[in-house]
Amino acid sequence: MADIFDLFKKISKNDTVSTAPITHIVVGLGNPGAKYANTRHNAGFMTLDYISSRLGVKVDRAKFEALVGEATVAGKRVLLMKPQTFMNNSGNAVYEAAKFYKIAPENVIVISDDVNLDVGRLRVRGSGSAGGQKGLNDIIVQMGSDKIPRIRIGVGKKPHPDYDMVDWVLGAFPEADKKALDEVYARAYDGLEKLLSGDVDGAMQICNGAK
Repeated sequence: MADIFDLFKKISKNDTVSTAPITHIVVGLGNPGAKYANTRHNAGFMTLDYISSRLGVKVDRAKFEALVGEATVAGKRVLLMKPQTFMNNSGNAVYEAAKFYKIAPENVIVISDDVNLDVGRLRVRGSGSAGGQKGLNDIIVQMGSDKIPRIRIGVGKKPHPDYDMVDWVLGAFPEADKKALDEVYARAYDGLEKLLSGDVDGAMQICNGAK
């Protein structure tokens, strides 16, 4: 009989967690549509796909001009989000979700590509400028704050200065780069857990400079 009561307690605890209010938003940036899959600009989408798969949840519900799913990470109830507005207008979806759930900018975590980092490199910052990443910049503008934690996924620099940046970020990853990216997703997840716990320094120790 005691075992049955213990089981009921566990079920009740799980129900409490799953119905807890959303306190954080984790946004993977990219462009919607099959033609953009596996391109450098979609590194945020790709990382979020890894995170959602690891958590056993789907990010497939249409809401806030985005595809969303809900999960519990590091004890926090999180909205996982892939904006469907195209990269430069990513702030629309984030602002609407943050307004709905009453979430402050510092509880919005953005995962995006970074052309200034080599493939396989990560960088975490707790705030600051967008560094030229237009999706992140739109989120900063819409939210009215740059105190937005972010995880930057290195996608590599242009092969030469004259190479068109749009062509570069919308280009597909070669197979060697895909393998390198596969090795950083788990580290990005570990960094995310630290950020959700409010430990920016811990996230930086895990992610920054490591390869």
